[in-house]
Amino acid sequence: MSTAYKRLSVADFLALEQSADQRHEFYDGEVFAMAGGTVWHSLITANVSAELRAALKKRGCLTLSSDIMVACPSGLRTYPDVTVVCERPEFEGDRQVTLLNPQAIVEVLSESTEAYDRGKKFEHYRGVASLREYLLVSQDYRHIEHFTRQADGQWLLRMHGDDPGGHVGGKRDGKAGDAEPPIHLSLPTLGCTLSLDEVYAGVEFPPPKPEPFAAEQPPAAEAPPRRPGPPRLDG
Repeated sequence: MSTAYKRLSVADFLALEQSADQRHEFYDGEVFAMAGGTVWHSLITANVSAELRAALKKRGCLTLSSDIMVACPSGLRTYPDVTVVCERPEFEGDRQVTLLNPQAIVEVLSESTEAYDRGKKFEHYRGVASLREYLLVSQDYRHIEHFTRQADGQWLLRMHGDDPGGHVGGKRDGKAGDAEPPIHLSLPTLGCTLSLDEVYAGVEFPPPKPEPFAAEQPPAAEAPPRRPGPPRLDG
């Protein structure tokens, strides 16, 4: 998020957004311009949407682009990268532009929004009673953080793909001996899987950042020789 403007009502914000040239978030009466994404951010988002749309088509679920706003009970109005709704869509007000009951939300991480998507924004999303799955997709390497709401209301985190050190994890479907077997994420609420290969199809990753060198410590100074004490007198 970036520059904040004067405080508005929800109705004022929606009227402003209808004629705005770019998308904005709304929270606590303030409007924030949303940053644009990279070509890889856009491609990953399109790949995720295509995979989910194909997998959920027969179930009657809707896979929605970032043109659709989601309203959180906390007051946040925002545009997730990908939203899935498998129930009858419920909207705020008469205009069908702000969804109230998403079942799954996907955010593609960027350097400027990663901390927000993982922290405060997820806190807002957790207040949406219908939300069951939340995915954070890295664009710097093959890695997805998958949060699933449990029956007791707690959220379970599973990691899929590579970590920054190159370790591969997740569910593997390949044959024994394959160097890099395919990884599929199981989305239990939606009743489908998501292929990591398809999510990252065509994506070029930046070179890995070099490991920082440990600062060289100066050699420890030698302790000065001990001076002999006074002679011991016997007797």
